Amino acid sequence: MQHNRRAFVRNAALLPAALAAGTAFTPTSTAPARVAKVPDTLTVLFQGDSITDAGRDRESTAANDYGKMGLGYAMLTSAMLLGEYPRVDLTAYNRGISGNKVYQLDERWEADALELQPDVISILIGVNDYWHMFNGNYDGTVDIYATDLRKLLDRTREALPDVKFILMEPFMVMGGKAVSDPRWANEFPAYLAAAKQISDDYGTAWVPLQQVFDEALDNAPAEHWSGDGVHPSLAGSYLMAGAWMKAFDKLY
Repeated sequence: MQHNRRAFVRNAALLPAALAAGTAFTPTSTAPARVAKVPDTLTVLFQGDSITDAGRDRESTAANDYGKMGLGYAMLTSAMLLGEYPRVDLTAYNRGISGNKVYQLDERWEADALELQPDVISILIGVNDYWHMFNGNYDGTVDIYATDLRKLLDRTREALPDVKFILMEPFMVMGGKAVSDPRWANEFPAYLAAAKQISDDYGTAWVPLQQVFDEALDNAPAEHWSGDGVHPSLAGSYLMAGAWMKAFDKLY
């Protein structure tokens, strides 16, 4: 997934225009602040692989930093949170790293999650756990994926008993060139089912991204939402941000 960082960077100049043109992003100068039931102070952490990373500047550890949050859904979602909840002292971090699988999240979890003391942790992980196995670069299975993810959530709750989780469903955009092999349609859904079962078992908020993108294909072809079927376009990131906000609203 490393090669896709260049595509994210190329889209950087387009993002402000996309935000300005998006009718669903109502300027907060003309819209009332949402009456939030969230705490007065809130820290949100976005974790995952390249879909979350989205070309972010990994040399910057600052929160709420436009241009350092990457060029994908995490930046769009952070902008929506900060704009819609201006009375909340809200801190948003993006710590996604391209290519990561669950065990690699675990390896960096202390510094990139627990030490940040987040109130909400959003996790999107799973496509590499399948993709790298599919390509012969990883010996993982869906059972390993599920076991590793459960251990990660257990570890987090032990350290942060009051943390709230948002689990984002791994997804594929059917018609994308990277997911054209029929094995994707036959095998990858097991990872989606495993993630949903974990969400149910742990009582997390859930973002049903596969449904979001399946429905989006009724309105535009795959390439509009994702160039390769894995990494979202600006339009795909927009859909993800909207779906994330719906899940967030159910947390409080």
